[in-house]
Amino acid sequence: MSGILDLLNSDLGKTIIQGVSKETNQPEDKTNNLLTMALPVLMAAMKRNASTQQGANGLLGALGDQKHDGSILDNLEGLFSGGVNREVVHDGDKILSHILGSKQPVVQHHLSSRSGIDASSVATILKVAAPILLGVLGKQKRQQQVNDQGSLDGLLGGLLKGSSPRQEQSFIESILDADGDGSIMDDVAGMVLGGNDTKKKGGIGSILGGIFGKR
Repeated sequence: MSGILDLLNSDLGKTIIQGVSKETNQPEDKTNNLLTMALPVLMAAMKRNASTQQGANGLLGALGDQKHDGSILDNLEGLFSGGVNREVVHDGDKILSHILGSKQPVVQHHLSSRSGIDASSVATILKVAAPILLGVLGKQKRQQQVNDQGSLDGLLGGLLKGSSPRQEQSFIESILDADGDGSIMDDVAGMVLGGNDTKKKGGIGSILGGIFGKR
């Protein structure tokens, strides 16, 4: 199975990069670099949530929703041609809010520093990319007939690993659980602030529940 990063090298991925780049007036190479870092992080967060039965059921339900069933991928050129529909951006904002919670500004700052794109543009790019990412997952769910926790975990794991470059896998692993506490966002904050001394209770699993458990 191809990894999520391989998507960016496909014709579909190029359309996404070009469209998102145009939407934010950012160079395509910087947009590509940002998405290379951001998509696996969002994927990994979803995988953590789906590690529980409740989280998996919620994600399966969300991916079956018409907004996230893959239909968004059918006309990406149309999506970007006149500027991204505000409903798509609003959906992306809700997705990111549920996934990242109060750590969203910290994550955006981190990605901004790594990509060289201003934080405001990073926020916009992520809002556009999040619904597309769920669309990719929704399409894979239908094609592979993923209907239970085990097959969902396999789908997410395959997309995370796939044939991604080793350095990208290392980057993902470094923020997944750098301090061993199971909280992705604490580790990202630690990377930005220079340490993991400040811990937040609840972890990524509790943050993620909203997007897939409450629509």
